[in-house]
Amino acid sequence: MKILLAGGGTAGHINPALAIAGYIREKRPDTVFLFIGNKDGMEQRLVPQAGFEIRSITISGFKRSFSPKSVAENLKTVKRTFSSSAEAKKIIREFSPDICIGTGGYVSGPVVREASKLGIPCIIHEQNAYPGVTNKMLAKRVKKVMLAVEAAKPYFKDASIVVTGNPVRGEILTADKEASRKKLGLDQRPVILSFGGSLGAQKINESVADLVARSGKNGRYQHIHAYGKFGGFFPELLKEKGADPDNCPNLDIRPYIDNMPECMAAADLVISRAGAITLSEIQAMGKPAILIPSPNVAENHQYHNAMALVNAGAAEIIEESDLSGEAVIEKADSMLESEETLAKFSENSRKMAITNANERIYSVVKQVLNLV
Repeated sequence: MKILLAGGGTAGHINPALAIAGYIREKRPDTVFLFIGNKDGMEQRLVPQAGFEIRSITISGFKRSFSPKSVAENLKTVKRTFSSSAEAKKIIREFSPDICIGTGGYVSGPVVREASKLGIPCIIHEQNAYPGVTNKMLAKRVKKVMLAVEAAKPYFKDASIVVTGNPVRGEILTADKEASRKKLGLDQRPVILSFGGSLGAQKINESVADLVARSGKNGRYQHIHAYGKFGGFFPELLKEKGADPDNCPNLDIRPYIDNMPECMAAADLVISRAGAITLSEIQAMGKPAILIPSPNVAENHQYHNAMALVNAGAAEIIEESDLSGEAVIEKADSMLESEETLAKFSENSRKMAITNANERIYSVVKQVLNLV
């Protein structure tokens, strides 16, 4: 079996594709995979690291500004729309796949479109509650549209839909709370985990700092916080607020979290953005959360992701326009005030989890290809 995968631009599109490929490779080791990614996308690093071959096309999205620079970029995008289709068609013909799987991002558009024109069965996976433009445009060309959440169904009315969930790493599913706390040197006080992504979100860093500093001074909570690549100011900000992280044993302040399964398992409350994969991991672990959607993403999809949990009683939301240190402290104290409150959030979060997404997606692949 030969499988072509297309998705990129962000980890939220790349990691699901890698998870799908990894699972199928376990089930059918003789399968041949090829990824198509954007020439300058992070997939050029992540896909080879995972042991898969990748080919490249050049594609970009339209800018929503009328500045001279944006107009010039949009003219380039128009040209790339045609050239990327020709590049994709050439790669597809050379590889001759049995099926094409798109996981979103600009790059999946020309690949899935050209594959369908060539008569290759195609399926797509949508990670968000509010679908991206690319997947909505491709829906009528594919055999199946796989969704992460029920909330996305109304946007694909004329498509053949199956809810599969988002692929979740095995370590997330098996991590144990007490074992993780012991390994991290944590006691029985409430544990808060907060992060704004690998680059760091300045407004999250600034607003969470008040809560972290208060914990450093009164010892009420234990706090793990990752401030990201551009958040190097955070430790000094804590010192300005009266809490030196080097002298506060209940604070674990670091640039990145490389052991997320352990940290999330140990946490009683998660404060984060509302990216689709992060939310799937939060649900899989049944973690109460305060979600701060990024306003700087296409179609404001993180807000819709967050509201799916809020409406289910699984999380609270603070929109960035309302974000402040006081707002974060108020929400955190309210959610952590009783074990009963936390347990309800946790139960509702876990009810939303789909922990066998890889298996469901593989079943769709087999169904489309008429495999036993």
